[in-house]
Amino acid sequence: MSRILLTVGCVAIGCIPAQAAVKHEVNAETGVESWQISDQGVGFTLMQITPDQAKGFFIGRGFDLKSVDYYASYCVFMTIVRNESVPESLSYDLADWRFFPTQGRPGKLKLKDDWLKEWRQRNIPEPALIAFEWSQHPTTQTFEVGDWNQGMTTYALPPGSTFDLEFRWKVNGVMHETTLKNAHCAGGAPVR
Repeated sequence: MSRILLTVGCVAIGCIPAQAAVKHEVNAETGVESWQISDQGVGFTLMQITPDQAKGFFIGRGFDLKSVDYYASYCVFMTIVRNESVPESLSYDLADWRFFPTQGRPGKLKLKDDWLKEWRQRNIPEPALIAFEWSQHPTTQTFEVGDWNQGMTTYALPPGSTFDLEFRWKVNGVMHETTLKNAHCAGGAPVR
């Protein structure tokens, strides 16, 4: 386990940027990495999903092999967001999050609705679409104290890439942002 510093700040007049610790872990058996942050009312976890894990999950839910390979060619994470503020609500919109790869151009997350549009064009069966929709992280959400949710998030980066993730959230209407430095996608084949 190691400690990494990340930049944390408020996007509001009068907020002072601070430094927060990031807990980085590597599973000794699988090699899967995760990053955990707890600061300014949010608990955030980003955990690698390997291409093989992504493939196995969606093959088991009725996806065809070509579509499964396509999804697994993206950088995939299990993302957990928790409201740890007292007593304010917390909200976020994944459309506001950005990634900055060490090589290549910055980008936005590929959201659940983007995937569903593609899957419908590929004529993925409805039961598989429902399973997919439930597995993905909600694009927008508001939590009361203690609420949390998890789901997969995807980045248009080849597996094995390294990037910084800038994420934003609001607590009681005040926008906050944090940049997680040097997140690593699990290894695998490049995005097609």
